[in-house]
Amino acid sequence: MPRMPSPTTSPAAKSGPARALETLGLNTPIALALHLPLRYEDETSLTPLAQARPGDTLQIEAVVQDARVELRPRRQLVVRLVDDVGETLVLRFVNFYPSHQKTLQPGARIRARGELRGGFFGREMVHPQFKAVQPDTPLAAVLTPVYPTTAALPQAYLRKAVASGLLRANLGEVLPAGVVPAGLPPLREALLFLHHPPPNTALATVEDHSHPAWQRLKFEELLAQQLAQAQSRRERALLAAPVLVARPDGLHAQLLATLPFRLTGAQQRVTHEIAADLGLGRPMHRLLQGDVGAGKTVVAALAAAVAIDAGWQCALMAPTEILAEQHFAKLVQWLQPLGVQVAWLTGSKRGKARDRALAAVASGEAALVVGTHAVIQGDVQFARLGLAVVDEQHRFGVAQRLALRRKLQLPGERQTEPHLLMMTATPIPRTLAMTYFADLEVSTIDELPPGRTPIVTKLIADNRRDELIARIRDEIAQGKQIYWVCPLIEAAEDTGEAPAKPARGKPMAELRNATETHAQLSAALSGVEVGLIHGRLKPAEKAAVMARFKAGELAVLVATTVIEVGVDVPNASLMVVEHAERFGLAQLHQLRGRVGRGEVASVCVLMYSTPLSDSGKQRLRAMAETNDGFEIARRDLEIRGPGEFMGARQSGDALLRFADLAEDAPLLAQARRQASWLLDRHPQAAQAHVTRWLGHQLDYLKA
Repeated sequence: MPRMPSPTTSPAAKSGPARALETLGLNTPIALALHLPLRYEDETSLTPLAQARPGDTLQIEAVVQDARVELRPRRQLVVRLVDDVGETLVLRFVNFYPSHQKTLQPGARIRARGELRGGFFGREMVHPQFKAVQPDTPLAAVLTPVYPTTAALPQAYLRKAVASGLLRANLGEVLPAGVVPAGLPPLREALLFLHHPPPNTALATVEDHSHPAWQRLKFEELLAQQLAQAQSRRERALLAAPVLVARPDGLHAQLLATLPFRLTGAQQRVTHEIAADLGLGRPMHRLLQGDVGAGKTVVAALAAAVAIDAGWQCALMAPTEILAEQHFAKLVQWLQPLGVQVAWLTGSKRGKARDRALAAVASGEAALVVGTHAVIQGDVQFARLGLAVVDEQHRFGVAQRLALRRKLQLPGERQTEPHLLMMTATPIPRTLAMTYFADLEVSTIDELPPGRTPIVTKLIADNRRDELIARIRDEIAQGKQIYWVCPLIEAAEDTGEAPAKPARGKPMAELRNATETHAQLSAALSGVEVGLIHGRLKPAEKAAVMARFKAGELAVLVATTVIEVGVDVPNASLMVVEHAERFGLAQLHQLRGRVGRGEVASVCVLMYSTPLSDSGKQRLRAMAETNDGFEIARRDLEIRGPGEFMGARQSGDALLRFADLAEDAPLLAQARRQASWLLDRHPQAAQAHVTRWLGHQLDYLKA
């Protein structure tokens, strides 16, 4: 939702609840109107104490007969009530404030709501909600909402704020007749119902979001998202881009002829799709997705060859130095013998070496530039950038992706952009492709190159650690190599590492770290070279360790998730992931993909500690049941939801608050159909709808 500009009143001058509203982003009428209840309380009726049964949650009305603070068995406020026919009830408060005692004075008429218990001394409620009333105080006519809030924001204050927002927000209909699916209520009516349902409402339909009022909100949100993506696609179609066409006997053809392998059918198909886009004269905005090891790098190299063949530069950006270096090594191997100069730019490259690389990029001498986010820093100037390739694009923060888009604007030609190819080894489920990637063309490599051996995945508890180390000795004796991955405890910003998420089980302080495991394995595997790599090592040190492992000088490599992507050692046959329950599905699938890269039979061992959370069990079960990255992605979306799957927390905003992509595919399909029609026939209504729902999020959706 759009946010109001900072108010003139300083935050320090505001009351606690007012500051809490701002913290929750509830500082506009529309934001308040869309802050929906978590649940509801029924204060529309009273239950006579004579009819009340233990275990029921109910509301009673009675008069305070006595109120006192008891010190045993612990300090508590005990209030005895008596109703109009002489039935009694005790209210018990272990935590109480002077305001409780002031309200609960003898003689005060009270309405209390809570769970009735049958105590040793009779019926009682523990910590009920209560308020003072008069004998003629009317009952609530609708259910009482209970909103998501914080300790500094009482429900009573928030209810008043939301009610005010509902009155002030512009909730009038902006969509033409026929756009909203039949049977759904107007927006204002839907919101009023969801905030204050009548007593006879079937709450099950509200709680499972199947009620027409919920369906209206979901459709509105999905339509706004589809409109924004369709607008982005149309705006890009109006821009110009270099026309990049490969010559019949040029670099593209030479690269194909010299590759030491044949492209798979899927690689050939996506290569043609990309080449067709590059020759259209408008900016390509394409996502290339393929499972781990599907061969995306060579597709990117062939796209780069088309750009270079046409006299333009290409930049390839990766989130970590290890992944960038892996790309660099392959691209140099393939393209340098064909006369292409490849520049290397990372944050660790400094001094004269960096100056020389910058000069080569600025002059156009370096036709291909490979690196990390250093590629988009301010001092990097391209002579003729025609194509940008971003690998593992979801691992870049929103700010970095926006910076890349601005960097792509060609100097002096405001309406001209280079082509953009994004790559990911985290396949995108179809519903996500229809929403968050609706403004992209998607190419899919759905076929692995020949020679890749299936990876067997095994789950073992951490109490079998000694058995596993014995297995490692056998693997080493056969000349095999092993990865042993530990969860990261401290983040290392420059490497792209991130801490494994805490889950139920051992606290972070008790997790085995890479340094400890390296020492343990070195002692247990006497005479075996065990390497260690993690995010705190300097780039040169990491490169030296990886070089030794690739050369076979190290039999075991203990690592953090710094080796999650880009590492290619065909002789590695065993991957051990310690505390696997702490890792996300996408991470586990990427780590598993570090083995099985040659003809050697490979195993991935996921070692877990108990107790396992429900989501931890689901993730490990999914890994054991399938090697298919697309199925892994589908299950990951089910477990985490689209916000986390897409890294929406990087922006601080959940991109879909109400719709559920797993359940609302029919609504999504309708929204998708209506978006194009609205943009064609009613562009002003389309813009009003997008502004109401997305506001400041538009840049994030386009990043």
